[in-house]
Amino acid sequence: MTLTLISATVARAGEKPKSALAFERLAMLAGEWKGLQGDTEIKLTYTLTANGSALMEEFRPTGAAAMITMFTVDGDHLIATHYCSAGNQPQMVTKAITEPSWKSLTFSLLRVTGMTTPGDWHNTGLVVTLEDKQHLTQEWSYEYEGKSGITVFRFTRVQ
Repeated sequence: MTLTLISATVARAGEKPKSALAFERLAMLAGEWKGLQGDTEIKLTYTLTANGSALMEEFRPTGAAAMITMFTVDGDHLIATHYCSAGNQPQMVTKAITEPSWKSLTFSLLRVTGMTTPGDWHNTGLVVTLEDKQHLTQEWSYEYEGKSGITVFRFTRVQ
């Protein structure tokens, strides 16, 4: 009986947290994606970096400045820090991860740095939906001068 209890405890101690498992699923996005917003082509590149502890997204619209979003694990949730071409850095977090095999991850604004005034344009949230292994949807929410909105992007895997 004692051996059974010890082995069960060791197995639980060796299990990865649900947030780490959810991050591993997010890391499956690594590679190149493409999409359109109106007539503007957007190239999206995901790269696993920092010894596998961060997923970097480079969002590069044709003819416009690139933006970077870094995804990391923090305890029982995930963090997305967006380095915006507007010059600010919204940090968004998920709720505690309870389902590591997610189809969608919702990030809500925790704080923003780099804003000159409270009315500056800034992102306030992100929903990442993996439709299947080849299709990805992002819904970015934002605020500007007291008004809010959502921009939806759809991407297809290139490689």
